[in-house]
Amino acid sequence: MTDSLKIFCGNSNIKLAKEICDYVGVPLGEATVNSFPDGESFVRIEENVRGSDVFIIQSTCNPANQNLMELFIMIDAAKRASANRITAVIPFYGYARQDRKDQPRVPITSKLVANLLVSAGASRVLTVDLHAQQIQGFFDIPVDHLYASPVMLDYLKEIDREKLTLFSPDVGGMKMAAAYANFLKVPIGYIAKRRTDAETVEATSLVGDTEGRDILIVDDMTETAGTLCAAAALLKKHGARKVYAAVSHGVLNEKGYQRLSEGVLDELITTNTTPVEQKEGIPITVLSVSKLLGEAIKRIHGNESVTGLFEIKGF
Repeated sequence: MTDSLKIFCGNSNIKLAKEICDYVGVPLGEATVNSFPDGESFVRIEENVRGSDVFIIQSTCNPANQNLMELFIMIDAAKRASANRITAVIPFYGYARQDRKDQPRVPITSKLVANLLVSAGASRVLTVDLHAQQIQGFFDIPVDHLYASPVMLDYLKEIDREKLTLFSPDVGGMKMAAAYANFLKVPIGYIAKRRTDAETVEATSLVGDTEGRDILIVDDMTETAGTLCAAAALLKKHGARKVYAAVSHGVLNEKGYQRLSEGVLDELITTNTTPVEQKEGIPITVLSVSKLLGEAIKRIHGNESVTGLFEIKGF
């Protein structure tokens, strides 16, 4: 089965790509991916891919534009080298927050990225926890949309749930929060917030039981940790003992690490869909999605169903 299966990666998340290859049982493909002195990306695939089923792993995290261009160029290189099928494996799909026109004269960039992936030559897309479900509809090729929840819940099932309340950091995340609360068999609440600018969020009010409770906040991504830390501060003000957060994509910048170091959030649980630096004194737990993505790659290559990967065992 593995004779025609080839896995390559760009520079965004090489460690995850190697873990996926270890699970699948194939070596990481040889490719040169670097930049010219003027910043232009250069790609050369160093092995024969003619007629192969090619998977290219690239998270479009910071630097998002650089990583996107590497992905587009790698897809084009594989297409021109006569690959039979090219799957873009995008553990974290950048620009996903720009999924609608909510202001005058703004783009729908997540749709633009979808168009560019198809134009570059991608045959299908494999991704994890899109910021908005409707982004799947932006593609005219198959999209396998996996969820990090099986990985998260396998870890979370070991925590003490006797005094646990699960919270969504905003009304929009209630569907995800309800799914987690259903599996963990815990009560649910939500927080109302107001965003003052791109990096600052104010948590204004909450609905749910907090007095003497441990709180688990679930969300799909965090960058500056503004939403999480504002929510944690409000929850502790209302009597919460400890506040944890389970976030699929930890796209943390320096502002995010600074806020986490202040200790208002007791633990951030995230995955390695993007590279997460674990710094001393900052309570971050990183879970691997390599088995989840590796199993999906094996099933896609074998033309098998990936529906079973949505099932959460042990509950």
